[in-house]
Amino acid sequence: MSAAPHDELTGPYHYPVPPPEGWVAEDLDRLPDLPRHTELIDGSLVFMSPQRKFHTRVMWLLERALLTHLPHGLDVDREMSIRLDSRNRPEPDLLVYRVEADTGADQTWYAPEDVILAVEVVSPDSVDRDRDVKPRKYAAAGIGHFWRVEANEDGLPVVYVYELDPALKAYTPTGIHHNKLKLNVPFPLEADLTEIYNRGR
Repeated sequence: MSAAPHDELTGPYHYPVPPPEGWVAEDLDRLPDLPRHTELIDGSLVFMSPQRKFHTRVMWLLERALLTHLPHGLDVDREMSIRLDSRNRPEPDLLVYRVEADTGADQTWYAPEDVILAVEVVSPDSVDRDRDVKPRKYAAAGIGHFWRVEANEDGLPVVYVYELDPALKAYTPTGIHHNKLKLNVPFPLEADLTEIYNRGR
Protein backbone atom coordinates (compact mmCIF):
# COMPACT_ATOMS: atom_id res chain seq x y z
CA MET A 1 0.00 0.00 0.00
CA SER A 2 1.42 3.33 -1.01
CA ALA A 3 0.90 6.79 0.37
CA ALA A 4 1.60 8.32 -3.02
CA PRO A 5 -1.23 9.56 -5.22
CA HIS A 6 -1.98 6.97 -7.92
CA ASP A 7 -0.73 9.09 -10.81
CA GLU A 8 2.64 9.65 -9.11
CA LEU A 9 3.54 6.06 -8.22
CA THR A 10 6.34 5.93 -10.80
CA GLY A 11 7.97 9.17 -9.69
CA PRO A 12 9.54 10.38 -6.46
CA TYR A 13 7.14 10.94 -3.62
CA HIS A 14 7.83 12.73 -0.36
CA TYR A 15 5.97 10.99 2.42
CA PRO A 16 4.54 13.37 5.02
CA VAL A 17 6.65 13.34 8.17
CA PRO A 18 4.49 13.69 11.28
CA PRO A 19 5.20 16.29 13.93
CA PRO A 20 6.38 14.88 17.29
CA GLU A 21 2.87 14.96 18.77
CA GLY A 22 1.31 13.39 15.65
CA TRP A 23 -1.13 14.77 13.11
CA VAL A 24 -4.37 16.51 14.08
CA ALA A 25 -7.80 16.39 12.43
CA GLU A 26 -7.36 19.66 10.55
CA ASP A 27 -4.22 18.34 8.83
CA LEU A 28 -6.35 16.16 6.55
CA ASP A 29 -7.66 19.34 4.93
CA ARG A 30 -4.33 21.14 4.57
CA LEU A 31 -1.64 18.52 3.83
CA PRO A 32 -0.92 18.58 0.08
CA ASP A 33 -1.18 15.53 -2.18
CA LEU A 34 -2.65 13.09 0.34
CA PRO A 35 -4.13 9.99 -1.28
CA ARG A 36 -7.91 9.92 -1.53
CA HIS A 37 -9.74 8.66 1.56
CA THR A 38 -6.86 9.16 3.99
CA GLU A 39 -7.98 8.68 7.60
CA LEU A 40 -6.55 9.87 10.90
CA ILE A 41 -6.41 7.27 13.68
CA ASP A 42 -4.71 8.16 16.97
CA GLY A 43 -2.72 10.92 15.30
CA SER A 44 -1.43 8.70 12.49
CA LEU A 45 -2.35 8.86 8.81
CA VAL A 46 -3.95 5.70 7.43
CA PHE A 47 -3.99 5.18 3.65
CA MET A 48 -6.56 3.06 1.82
CA SER A 49 -5.81 0.26 -0.61
CA PRO A 50 -7.67 0.21 -3.96
CA GLN A 51 -11.27 -0.88 -3.51
CA ARG A 52 -12.49 -4.31 -4.61
CA LYS A 53 -15.70 -4.67 -6.60
CA PHE A 54 -17.38 -6.17 -3.52
CA HIS A 55 -16.65 -3.00 -1.58
CA THR A 56 -17.98 -0.71 -4.31
CA ARG A 57 -21.14 -2.74 -4.87
CA VAL A 58 -21.96 -3.00 -1.16
CA MET A 59 -21.74 0.77 -0.90
CA TRP A 60 -24.05 1.15 -3.90
CA LEU A 61 -26.56 -1.38 -2.54
CA LEU A 62 -26.72 0.04 0.98
CA GLU A 63 -26.71 3.66 -0.14
CA ARG A 64 -29.68 2.94 -2.39
CA ALA A 65 -31.54 1.20 0.45
CA LEU A 66 -30.78 4.02 2.88
CA LEU A 67 -31.90 6.72 0.45
CA THR A 68 -35.13 4.81 -0.20
CA HIS A 69 -36.01 4.58 3.49
CA LEU A 70 -34.50 7.69 5.09
CA PRO A 71 -36.99 9.64 7.20
CA HIS A 72 -37.29 13.40 6.87
CA GLY A 73 -34.41 15.23 8.50
CA LEU A 74 -31.71 12.66 7.69
CA ASP A 75 -29.37 12.21 4.75
CA VAL A 76 -26.62 9.81 3.70
CA ASP A 77 -23.10 10.40 2.35
CA ARG A 78 -20.32 8.15 1.13
CA GLU A 79 -16.77 8.39 2.41
CA MET A 80 -17.05 11.53 4.53
CA SER A 81 -14.95 11.66 7.68
CA ILE A 82 -16.12 12.10 11.26
CA ARG A 83 -14.06 14.37 13.51
CA LEU A 84 -14.18 12.32 16.69
CA ASP A 85 -11.52 14.47 18.39
CA SER A 86 -8.32 16.29 17.49
CA ARG A 87 -6.40 13.04 16.82
CA ASN A 88 -9.10 10.89 15.22
CA ARG A 89 -10.92 11.52 11.96
CA PRO A 90 -11.95 8.17 10.50
CA GLU A 91 -13.85 7.90 7.24
CA PRO A 92 -16.71 5.38 7.26
CA ASP A 93 -17.82 4.02 3.92
CA LEU A 94 -21.33 5.35 4.50
CA LEU A 95 -22.85 7.53 7.18
CA VAL A 96 -26.31 8.81 7.98
CA TYR A 97 -26.43 12.27 9.50
CA ARG A 98 -28.84 15.01 10.50
CA VAL A 99 -29.45 17.38 7.59
CA GLU A 100 -28.89 20.47 9.73
CA ALA A 101 -25.23 19.40 9.97
CA ASP A 102 -24.78 19.98 6.22
CA THR A 103 -22.65 23.11 5.77
CA GLY A 104 -22.38 23.01 1.99
CA ALA A 105 -20.21 21.86 -0.89
CA ASP A 106 -16.87 22.50 0.83
CA GLN A 107 -17.65 20.41 3.90
CA THR A 108 -15.13 17.62 4.63
CA TRP A 109 -16.30 16.13 7.96
CA TYR A 110 -19.18 15.73 10.38
CA ALA A 111 -19.25 15.91 14.16
CA PRO A 112 -20.12 12.62 15.92
CA GLU A 113 -23.22 14.10 17.56
CA ASP A 114 -24.69 14.65 14.08
CA VAL A 115 -24.07 11.08 12.89
CA ILE A 116 -26.86 8.52 13.36
CA LEU A 117 -25.19 5.54 11.66
CA ALA A 118 -21.66 4.65 10.52
CA VAL A 119 -21.12 1.78 8.06
CA GLU A 120 -17.80 0.05 7.39
CA VAL A 121 -17.28 -2.41 4.53
CA VAL A 122 -14.37 -4.65 5.48
CA SER A 123 -11.43 -4.93 3.08
CA PRO A 124 -8.43 -7.25 3.47
CA ASP A 125 -6.27 -4.38 4.74
CA SER A 126 -8.91 -2.97 7.11
CA VAL A 127 -10.06 -6.03 9.06
CA ASP A 128 -8.59 -5.01 12.42
CA ARG A 129 -9.62 -1.36 12.08
CA ASP A 130 -13.18 -2.18 11.00
CA ARG A 131 -13.77 -4.97 13.51
CA ASP A 132 -12.13 -3.38 16.53
CA VAL A 133 -10.52 0.06 16.40
CA LYS A 134 -13.13 2.10 14.56
CA PRO A 135 -16.27 0.70 16.22
CA ARG A 136 -14.71 1.27 19.65
CA LYS A 137 -14.03 4.87 18.72
CA TYR A 138 -17.47 5.41 17.16
CA ALA A 139 -19.12 4.02 20.31
CA ALA A 140 -16.98 6.12 22.64
CA ALA A 141 -18.00 9.20 20.63
CA GLY A 142 -21.69 8.35 21.10
CA ILE A 143 -22.66 7.34 17.54
CA GLY A 144 -25.85 5.36 18.07
CA HIS A 145 -25.64 2.74 15.31
CA PHE A 146 -22.87 0.85 13.53
CA TRP A 147 -22.95 -1.71 10.71
CA ARG A 148 -20.00 -3.84 9.63
CA VAL A 149 -20.26 -5.60 6.27
CA GLU A 150 -18.16 -8.60 5.27
CA ALA A 151 -18.25 -11.05 2.36
CA ASN A 152 -19.35 -14.64 2.91
CA GLU A 153 -17.85 -17.60 1.06
CA ASP A 154 -20.13 -16.90 -1.94
CA GLY A 155 -19.08 -13.26 -2.19
CA LEU A 156 -22.39 -11.97 -0.83
CA PRO A 157 -22.58 -9.35 1.92
CA VAL A 158 -23.26 -10.23 5.54
CA VAL A 159 -24.32 -7.22 7.64
CA TYR A 160 -23.42 -7.21 11.33
CA VAL A 161 -25.64 -4.69 13.12
CA TYR A 162 -24.80 -2.96 16.41
CA GLU A 163 -26.59 -0.50 18.67
CA LEU A 164 -24.97 1.73 21.27
CA ASP A 165 -25.41 0.96 24.96
CA PRO A 166 -25.20 4.55 26.26
CA ALA A 167 -24.37 3.47 29.80
CA LEU A 168 -21.34 1.48 28.67
CA LYS A 169 -20.43 3.63 25.65
CA ALA A 170 -20.04 0.33 23.77
CA TYR A 171 -21.90 -1.41 20.96
CA THR A 172 -24.22 -4.33 21.54
CA PRO A 173 -24.76 -6.72 18.59
CA THR A 174 -28.41 -6.81 17.55
CA GLY A 175 -28.31 -9.05 14.48
CA ILE A 176 -26.37 -10.77 11.71
CA HIS A 177 -28.13 -10.44 8.37
CA HIS A 178 -27.69 -12.84 5.43
CA ASN A 179 -29.51 -12.41 2.11
CA LYS A 180 -31.93 -9.80 3.46
CA LEU A 181 -31.41 -6.81 5.72
CA LYS A 182 -34.60 -5.90 7.59
CA LEU A 183 -34.47 -3.43 10.48
CA ASN A 184 -36.71 -1.20 12.56
CA VAL A 185 -33.94 0.99 14.02
CA PRO A 186 -32.56 3.56 13.54
CA PHE A 187 -35.53 3.61 11.10
CA PRO A 188 -37.46 0.94 9.16
CA LEU A 189 -35.36 -0.40 6.29
CA GLU A 190 -35.23 -3.40 3.97
CA ALA A 191 -32.56 -4.43 1.46
CA ASP A 192 -32.09 -7.55 -0.64
CA LEU A 193 -28.41 -8.34 -0.11
CA THR A 194 -28.41 -10.91 -2.94
CA GLU A 195 -28.88 -8.06 -5.45
CA ILE A 196 -25.30 -6.85 -4.98
CA TYR A 197 -24.16 -7.88 -8.48
CA ASN A 198 -27.52 -7.55 -10.29
CA ARG A 199 -27.56 -3.82 -10.87
CA GLY A 200 -29.27 -3.06 -14.17
CA ARG A 201 -29.52 -6.75 -15.11
